Amino acid sequence: MQSQLFYDTYEDALRDTVTALGGFKKVGNMLWPAMAVDEAGRKLSHCLNSEKRERLCPNELALIRRESRRVGVHMLATFEMRDAGYSDPVPVEPEDEQAALRREYVEAVKAMAVMTKRMERAGMLGVTP
Repeated sequence: MQSQLFYDTYEDALRDTVTALGGFKKVGNMLWPAMAVDEAGRKLSHCLNSEKRERLCPNELALIRRESRRVGVHMLATFEMRDAGYSDPVPVEPEDEQAALRREYVEAVKAMAVMTKRMERAGMLGVTP
């Protein structure tokens, strides 16, 4: 699905995101699996209708955002960032995130080793210099 470059409303960006994820029934069922598929689809449709009172809670929006990221659909995140005055989001690839976490972990372990030696020299760990 080709996404729009700009959206006028949050509901429009969210509606296109839902469509890109497979539609109201599929996403509704993802949000509320205990509910009948048709009913979940209707509930989601009502949540995206500004004329209705129903709204998605923050956790439900987060689930849609995460699923969108997983399948490479970024229109909702882009709308949110632009609306708040930020640059367009740049998705982080899971492999990049894992590599960054490994580097940070190794650096933290090294820093802890240095700190441990300093604490030993200061007599803080029961070892005298």
